[in-house]
Amino acid sequence: MLKDLTKIAKDTNSFLKTFIKTQKKTELIVPMSYGLFSGGKKIRSKILKDIGYIFNVDYKTLIIIGSAVECIHAYSLIHDDLPCMDNDDMRRGKPSTHKKFGESTAVLAGNSLLTLAYEILSNKKLKIKDETKLKLIKKISECSGHQGIAGGQFLDLNFEHKKVSKKRIVEMEIKKTGKLFSFCCMAPLIIKDKSAKEISMFENIGSEIGLLFQVADDLIDHKGSASSAGKKTKKDHKKGKATLISLLGYENTIKYSEEIKTKILKKINKYGSRTNEIRKTLNFILNRNK
Repeated sequence: MLKDLTKIAKDTNSFLKTFIKTQKKTELIVPMSYGLFSGGKKIRSKILKDIGYIFNVDYKTLIIIGSAVECIHAYSLIHDDLPCMDNDDMRRGKPSTHKKFGESTAVLAGNSLLTLAYEILSNKKLKIKDETKLKLIKKISECSGHQGIAGGQFLDLNFEHKKVSKKRIVEMEIKKTGKLFSFCCMAPLIIKDKSAKEISMFENIGSEIGLLFQVADDLIDHKGSASSAGKKTKKDHKKGKATLISLLGYENTIKYSEEIKTKILKKINKYGSRTNEIRKTLNFILNRNK
């Protein structure tokens, strides 16, 4: 598993570095690169590869699409860390982008990474039909804006110090985290021109994987150490964040995460042995410590 993650990270970073080098150099390239090449696990790209393997999608194609996903993920983390958002000074064991370069530069670097994702998906290096590229750009846009990441972050901030139902917490976590996983699960099927029904099923699977990832993140924040997580822990409770742990308790949240995993596995069972990789990734998501 770790070997596979390392290869995906290496190939994704290699593509991104080459792609950035082809662009006109600006002052924002350095803070963009700081936030982008900060040593993330590339779990989203791994999910993309796992689903791509089920449907026999070319690896290089998946790396390019995964590179766009990682740009959007990096943008969201840079903005999440801002003083007006979650106000985090550390990210992946080093100072957050705004601590290193200043708040306004961090905002602009994040914005630039968001738009860089669309440049990647529309670029000639991605050798798929233009019609398919448009479909991918439409879906990743929906997953990143008010219906996805941005909308989820709004709810996350708005729910602080409030009593929130389980349904609303799940909605928030699916938007904030799950929607980008949804895109990763949909993209291979869009490339292969699968039916709307099957694409929708994998969109929902992606939401559940994202929810699983966010619940695992919340569990790490609750019990984990800052040294292993690479960021401050136990901050959700201090900030009055609405999480499933605050609502259900720690032990019940662990049970709930296992229920999510079981639900996902039932949905992918019919694809047989080609799901072995995604199964390993789900276990990794649940058992990680950072």
